[in-house]
Amino acid sequence: MRAVLLAGGKGRRLRPYTTSFPKPLMPVGDKPILEVVVRQLKSHGFDRLTMAVGHLAWLLEAYFGDGRKMGVAVDYSHETTPLGTAGPLGLIDPPTESFLVMNGDLLTDLDFGAMMAAHRASGAAATVAVYQRDVKIDLGVLEIEDGRVTGYVEKPTLHYPVSTGIYCFHPRILERIAPNQRLDLPDLILQLIGAGEVVDTFPLSGYWLDIGRPDDYELAQEKMASGDFDFA
Repeated sequence: MRAVLLAGGKGRRLRPYTTSFPKPLMPVGDKPILEVVVRQLKSHGFDRLTMAVGHLAWLLEAYFGDGRKMGVAVDYSHETTPLGTAGPLGLIDPPTESFLVMNGDLLTDLDFGAMMAAHRASGAAATVAVYQRDVKIDLGVLEIEDGRVTGYVEKPTLHYPVSTGIYCFHPRILERIAPNQRLDLPDLILQLIGAGEVVDTFPLSGYWLDIGRPDDYELAQEKMASGDFDFA
């Protein structure tokens, strides 16, 4: 199976570290986050990995090489100008079967193989891994109709299904991505929905952190150091 790892961003939220160091090589425990991801994907049957690179690409290529040392085949797709999160897919060697796309800075215990199996069985154009994010509001929230208060909820917790940055795609979605044209994955998903394509979901009920967020990066370090989670 094939996966595309989005590893070309500048990691602005983790500056100054990512000014001279690519975000996917930021360590979590004793390994770069992208190495953790590569080892996970291999364990779930993904043996060909394409890294979509841009910012400080040479450091990523020097670290991973052709992937042989990790038991996978790694190739690279280079963007010379920022193309968003979906645009780099227009530059890769086109897959002939469904493939996985994910951000290269995610720490999760998602069963990638099960997600791909569910996607293929559904026949959908795309499947999005979904996580429930709870947001605590530390204020009293008013319910108002016609200028009058009809309800009052003190410090509610709101529940949102959020995209995890992990997708499975049928190869036909590549017809919607022009080479060297900027496009983000949310816009691609909306295009597919607008065209009447089926976009399915796959629930992620376990663990998920986006280490591009400073708070999540600190939490990831704490979890790995505590031994509570061993993703490698």
